[in-house]
Amino acid sequence: MIPRALIFDVDGTLAETEELHRQAFNETFAAELLPWVWDRAAYRRLLDVAGGKERIAHFLASQPEGAERAAGRIAELHAAKTQRYTALAAVGAPLRPGVARLIMEARQAGVRLAIATTTSLPNVEALLGSAFGPDAMALFDIVGAGDVVPAKKPAPDIYCYVLGRLGLPAGACVAFEDSTNGVRAARGAGLATVVTPGIYTEGDDFTGALAVLSDLGEPDAPYRHLAGAGASDTMVTLETLRRWMTAA
Repeated sequence: MIPRALIFDVDGTLAETEELHRQAFNETFAAELLPWVWDRAAYRRLLDVAGGKERIAHFLASQPEGAERAAGRIAELHAAKTQRYTALAAVGAPLRPGVARLIMEARQAGVRLAIATTTSLPNVEALLGSAFGPDAMALFDIVGAGDVVPAKKPAPDIYCYVLGRLGLPAGACVAFEDSTNGVRAARGAGLATVVTPGIYTEGDDFTGALAVLSDLGEPDAPYRHLAGAGASDTMVTLETLRRWMTAA
């Protein structure tokens, strides 16, 4: 049986958005006259902390310069960063290969779609609106985003929340992720997980993933198989997911 629902992470999974997030953080710091610039190496380390507010708090805990001016303002800084990010994403953050194709295949087949992410809801709306148009959110039956659960990934809470809202068992669904924290969260909820590493997560530990692939593949641009199921396939489709889950 094909999966009854596909559950997608957002940042790095649907689109390579992390550079836009990094730009938005840095622009916010500059606007607030805070003496911080997160370069790629620093941001890669900070991505181990899920959630934007949590990331700022983690950074402040080890950053004496300027910390006193940001103390108590984490939510305010994050809101300003979200405004900048949504403006950037609305201009365009292309979906990764195969994402739109698989989403539309699922819709046509009556397979339910959901989002499970730690990013804020406005960020999700901006990205999907840019990719699919004004009715984009209607493509998804359930959107679990931001602070709907208190514990962020790698805790499985966001996936448990989405599964509960869908009313489906984990064994009937597939999750799509790009990071170690995402895999741990999805697997902790009992979900088979397909991983497409992003620019900041190449080399992460994806132990337990059903398949690790360069992307979801297109008819004229097959994915690169990295680990797990899918070595003899070229695209992620509902049929390939059925076969991989059956064989697992």
